[in-house]
Amino acid sequence: MSIRTDNKPAETVERTPLVARLPGRLSQFSWVDAAVAAAVLVMLYVVLRVGHGTTVAFNTRQNVKVDTDPAQLPYDAARSLLRMFAALALSIAFTFGYAYAAARSRRLERILVPALDILQSVPVLGFLTVAVTGFIALFPGSMLGLECASIFAIFTSQAWNMTFGFYYSLTSLPRELDELSRSFGFTRWMRFWKVELPAGMIGLVWNGMMSFGGGWFFLVASEAISVNNQRYALPGVGSYAGDAITDGDLGKVGWAILTMAVMVIGVNFLFWRPLTAWAEKFKNEQSEASEVQRSVVLDFLRRSHWPRLLGRMLHPLGRALSTAGRVFGRDDRPLVVDRTRQRTGDIVFTVVAGGLILWGLLDLGHYLHDRTGLGVFGEPLLLGLATLARVVVLVTLATVVWVPVGVKIGFSPRLTRIAQPVVQVLASFPANFLFPLAVWFFLRTGLSINIGGTLLMALGAQWYILFNTIAGAMAIPSDLREAMDDIGVRGWQRWRRLIIPGIFPSYVTGGITASGGAWNASIVSEVVTFGGTSLTATGLGAYIAKATGSGDYPHLIAGVAVMSLYVVGLNRLLWRRLYRLAEARYSL
Repeated sequence: MSIRTDNKPAETVERTPLVARLPGRLSQFSWVDAAVAAAVLVMLYVVLRVGHGTTVAFNTRQNVKVDTDPAQLPYDAARSLLRMFAALALSIAFTFGYAYAAARSRRLERILVPALDILQSVPVLGFLTVAVTGFIALFPGSMLGLECASIFAIFTSQAWNMTFGFYYSLTSLPRELDELSRSFGFTRWMRFWKVELPAGMIGLVWNGMMSFGGGWFFLVASEAISVNNQRYALPGVGSYAGDAITDGDLGKVGWAILTMAVMVIGVNFLFWRPLTAWAEKFKNEQSEASEVQRSVVLDFLRRSHWPRLLGRMLHPLGRALSTAGRVFGRDDRPLVVDRTRQRTGDIVFTVVAGGLILWGLLDLGHYLHDRTGLGVFGEPLLLGLATLARVVVLVTLATVVWVPVGVKIGFSPRLTRIAQPVVQVLASFPANFLFPLAVWFFLRTGLSINIGGTLLMALGAQWYILFNTIAGAMAIPSDLREAMDDIGVRGWQRWRRLIIPGIFPSYVTGGITASGGAWNASIVSEVVTFGGTSLTATGLGAYIAKATGSGDYPHLIAGVAVMSLYVVGLNRLLWRRLYRLAEARYSL
């Protein structure tokens, strides 16, 4: 490629290949750039070193005993972190694809949204039963099969909350942004990356943070797997804590708790805090807020030349992807549709989808009828009423307690900096880690596990409401809040005119995922074991946990089916109606 030598130095520099300009760029690098490069290299080395242990040979016929030497905890922590971030990456990819399909296709929405209700109601142990068998068969004799099963289990505890939140942001896109995309003739690819994703970024980040905490909550169940009277364990903080709890070793449980706290705080400081501060630029407001979120790590990265250099290097790739994205078509959906054609398509789609679902249900009915009879549903239906009562009490109390707290935190960037790591630690704390204290407290006070189990369930569910309320409060434009201040709107009037309409869509997302999370958390909260003492509550969660441990597939299927029935019924009767109300009246 020839370079022009006329009297236009600016154009000459612009036409110079990037590789030829690198020496000049590198001469401007400072100690900040060196520190960032060193940190990235260390992180890559750790990932490669830890990832090597995921492919070692493994004998599936032997029960595995976890090494509970405290010196092993740094390696266990690294393995757990690797699984968590792998599951988060899968969850983000699933969220984009699933939520977009449900939001953009009216017919698919009728299948995908109810299916999402069912998926979030299926307990982690229900997924594990199938995942372990499938992945071990896929990677015979290798630890990679168990690693994939564990990552899949963590994924099932993360993905649904993020998908619900992003689906709502797509369906409630502000009208002016929709009109902007149409008027500029964006392709669907450009509309997603330049309009829809930025509009939902704040909720996506906060829901991602909450979902990451949900992964921590089920870490013990995901790393120390008991299926069909066979126990599989992977190196990790969850399996370490599980063995320490089984052995009744309080000292090692304490080391696991300390390690977990360090991991959660470190991930919050290095990853989630910078993300929440960066997401502030996507707030839809007319004037800049007087206070904004700050992050030491983000400020440090912004001082580095690496992000800008990397952006220039990837710019041709971005243009190529944008060009390739034209195959998805333009954002030119007609405002008026042919009703006859639409009705015909709806009938065909309903017949095909309904036939497949009916075939699956009949096949499942035959399976259960041949092994136990359809009467197997009687016991879980009754036990589900007890768990339902705990879920209703939990969601009601969480709403009363955490909505005002979430609004207070979301409105104050200074308070957010203080509260975010604290809330993140509390939301990420597995209920299993509290089993020693719970057993001692229940036995000492005489408190029934039927009541105390609700408190343990709250550890895995109430935070969805808090995090979504914070995200909703943060998304309220600062100019609206300042306008309310200028006209002197205070107290209940402020809540009725600004706060409730502003946070209501986010609260509904938090409520529906908190409800599903409570059902899921009942699996590890209705059976409390420490050492040789075991307390079992009356409920559907304990029923499913028992069936999973003994490998009783008919009763496990019946329990999961009944739990799905309760969750979908509650969502249809309550949460979906609130969703429609939010879409119709409370979109900013």
